[in-house]
Amino acid sequence: MANTALISVSNKEGIVDFARKLSELDFRIISTGNTAKLLQSNKINTVQISEVTQFPEMLDGRIKSIHPRIFAGILADRKIKKHVQELKKQRINAIDLVVVNFYPFEEAAKRNAKLSEAIENIDIGGPSLVRAAAKNHQSTLVVVDPKDYVWIIGKLKNKKVTSNDRMRLAAKAYAYTARYDSIINNYLNNLLNDKFPDILNLTYKKIQDLRYGENPYQTASFYMDLFVNENCVSNAKQLRGKELSFNNIIDIDAAFEMVKDFEKPTAAVIKHTNPCGAASALTIEEAYKKAHKTDPKSAFGSIVALNRNCNAKTAELMRPLFIEVVVCPKFDDSSLEILKEKKNLRLLETGNITSDENCYDLKKVCGGLLLQNKYHPKLVDSELKFVSKRKPTKDEISSLIFAWKVNKHVKSNSIVLAKDNVTVGIGAGQMSRVDAVKLAVMKSEGKSQGSVMSSDAFFPFRDGVDEAAKAGVTAIIQPGGSIRDAEVIDAANENSIAMVFTGIRLFKH
Repeated sequence: MANTALISVSNKEGIVDFARKLSELDFRIISTGNTAKLLQSNKINTVQISEVTQFPEMLDGRIKSIHPRIFAGILADRKIKKHVQELKKQRINAIDLVVVNFYPFEEAAKRNAKLSEAIENIDIGGPSLVRAAAKNHQSTLVVVDPKDYVWIIGKLKNKKVTSNDRMRLAAKAYAYTARYDSIINNYLNNLLNDKFPDILNLTYKKIQDLRYGENPYQTASFYMDLFVNENCVSNAKQLRGKELSFNNIIDIDAAFEMVKDFEKPTAAVIKHTNPCGAASALTIEEAYKKAHKTDPKSAFGSIVALNRNCNAKTAELMRPLFIEVVVCPKFDDSSLEILKEKKNLRLLETGNITSDENCYDLKKVCGGLLLQNKYHPKLVDSELKFVSKRKPTKDEISSLIFAWKVNKHVKSNSIVLAKDNVTVGIGAGQMSRVDAVKLAVMKSEGKSQGSVMSSDAFFPFRDGVDEAAKAGVTAIIQPGGSIRDAEVIDAANENSIAMVFTGIRLFKH
């Protein structure tokens, strides 16, 4: 008897050609609903599944394939004599190939469809067929991905389907069903506003394999959350340049997420996830020029992020410099002409600046996963608490808020010195806060005079303020909340420094 293939697909890409080639290989084809109609309209001999089950499709298509005549044909292990005899006794034909993909629930979820519409896009028969075939993969081949059609035809034609091929397809099938259920699970959790469910199911799809990980001896790949609701490194389009590395991707994320925080034209220059410099200005070229000038020595081999389109003036500033990556909403044609001269420079376009603070921030630890929302409070002038005798000037407030925004993206313990909405010195990742102050001052190379300072957490002692005073800092913004706040405020008053409390800690680990 000829082999039997069951075909029931929502995504009909390539299915007609695939079914025709199966028919040429003497497969008997059974199918459901619209798939059967499509194959029959293309003159491919197809048996409606209701002819096999002797039971009509019903409940608006909710019941089609769920029937013992189908599932016994899929699940019978051909190596077990009893199974084969039972099929024969019940006059059930074995099914050798199951080709199924599911109702498009993902598309319904992405467009925030009403619950009633989304529910009708939850496939029941499809996942059941796939799971059954995957369980019995040594007897029944299962195919869920149209990209596998050509490969499978070649294998069948040459009669070279191996046990490993079968297992590989089964593993892919279970990944497909797991992902489908995960999407439904997350959709319903979102409707329930359950941000931290007892069981967390995440689904990511591989974008690319990477040359290596953080170090050359580590292997790595890049996966994307297909439900990302903002423009970011994961869905950016690479226009040119070498393949991105593991470290590039992490740094691009740090750089672009920083500039997304600013409404004015803003540029950030990043090394090892921390900013060498950042600046806001009237034009993007001026912002980039000032950001690079903060610490040009450290900017060698940096990642540059812009929150405006890259134009020719900005590209000209980059032309003589060694930069690894530039990421921005869009590159003007004139800027591309200039930057394409730099052979290995990677250029990434994100599209318009968008942000979703309701999404998750994930951190992997050995044996577990930490989950938090991405949300950070906004900071406005009216919410600042002035705690020093001298109040900050209007210009100081502007620079303090700028420094505070940058500080959100600097690894703790961190200090940011800024002047006129431009960073002048950054102290990142120190174990001691006073050392972070000293590092920021050192990195400023004499530019700290007249600057303002942001601290990502409170000062546990007055020594950080005293160091800032020596460097010529005129105003400080910090969360407050230390048991020694009074001592810290006294240090500010003794040095005529304006001090502002936010009540908001900015730790970044």
